[in-house]
Amino acid sequence: MSAHDKFNEDCRNEIAGMGADQVLRAVGRDWMDRANSHKYSYHFEWLGRPIIQYPQDVVAFQEIVWNVKPDLIIETGIAHGGSLILSASLLAMIDYCEAAERGQSLDPAHPKRTVLGIDIDIRAHNRAAIDAHPMRSRIEMIEGSSVAPAIVAQVRAAASKRTRVLVALDSNHTHAHVLEELNCYAPLVSVGSYCIVYDTVIEDMPEDAFPDRPWGKGDNPKTAVWDYLKTHPEFTIDHAVHDKLQLTVAPDGFLKRVR
Repeated sequence: MSAHDKFNEDCRNEIAGMGADQVLRAVGRDWMDRANSHKYSYHFEWLGRPIIQYPQDVVAFQEIVWNVKPDLIIETGIAHGGSLILSASLLAMIDYCEAAERGQSLDPAHPKRTVLGIDIDIRAHNRAAIDAHPMRSRIEMIEGSSVAPAIVAQVRAAASKRTRVLVALDSNHTHAHVLEELNCYAPLVSVGSYCIVYDTVIEDMPEDAFPDRPWGKGDNPKTAVWDYLKTHPEFTIDHAVHDKLQLTVAPDGFLKRVR
C-alpha cells in the first residue's frame, strides 16, 4: 500500500469513528444551536460576496465538485450570489487545470463549465453585484419560482446539453417546496454526481428556532429528502460527508446518484 493510500485508509477509519461518536455529534448539535442564535452562517464571503453557508459545507462542496467535475451546476436560491460565485470559481479552476494539462489556454468569454441559478426574487443590488463580478461569464440566472413549469422547462433544456450535472437546492425550505424541487431537478443529476439539499438541519433544531418562517420541525428539507428517497433508490445519502464535517447544515442532505 502506498503512503497516499494508507493516509486515505486512515482518514476513512477516523471519519467512521467520528460518525459513531454520539457524544461528539451531540456537542456539535449544541454548538450549532448556540451559533445559530448569532446568525453564524451569515458572516462569510466567497470572493467578495456573502455566501450564507458554513465554512465546513463550502469545503465539502469543493471536494464534491472537484471529484465530479460537472459541466453544469444548477442552484435554487441565489440571495447575495456567494454560492453562485463559489460554483463559478470552482468550475473555472477545473477548466484551468484541464487546459494546463493539455498545454492550452482558456477563453474567458466562452467558458466550458457554467452555473445556473434560479431565484423567485433576484434583488437589483444583488444582480448588479453579480453582474460586476469577474466570474460573471460563467453564471446564468433565471428569476421566478424554481417549481414553476416554465422555469423547470428552461432548466431542463439547459441540462439536456450537458454531460455531468450537479444540483444544489437552497431556496424555500418547506417540505412541499423541497419535495417538488427534488421531483423537478434530481432526475437531471448525472450518475456519480450529487443533489445537495441544504438546511436539512432544521429538523434537528429546537421547535422555536424559526418563529417567523413557514418551515420547522416536521416540515423542512430533511423530511422532504426522507419522503423522496422512499421511491427513488437511484439516490443514496452519502453519510460519510456528514461524518467528516460534523458541523453541517445538510445532515442527510448529500444525495449521491448511484444508478
